[in-house]
Amino acid sequence: MFTVGDNQAVTLTESAVRQITRLMRDSGKHGLRIGVKKGGCAGMEYTMEYVDSAETADEIVEQDGARILIAPLAQMFLFGTEIDYTTGLLESGFRFNNPNVAEACGCGESIKFNTDG
Repeated sequence: MFTVGDNQAVTLTESAVRQITRLMRDSGKHGLRIGVKKGGCAGMEYTMEYVDSAETADEIVEQDGARILIAPLAQMFLFGTEIDYTTGLLESGFRFNNPNVAEACGCGESIKFNTDG
């Protein structure tokens, strides 16, 4: 749906691919659906959930065995995003390097998107 040429809507780093394929294998699920919802101090938050199958309008991104399904309402907000997985001393988790974000809150959990046309 949101591919441009051979470019996918989102890309995954090697670390994200390893983590997503491990999660898919361990959970026995079809993939991870990512989306956005209202919330947090900046106005929007990313969501991730295991899914057993794709919905009709999901954008499916597959990379080296990892499968991400992008919820329909999130597709325009996530186009061009690189998803990474980082491990640190205090926390580990997915990071969204999203060119569409105008602001992020101090905790890094919520974002505000560019609304300029």
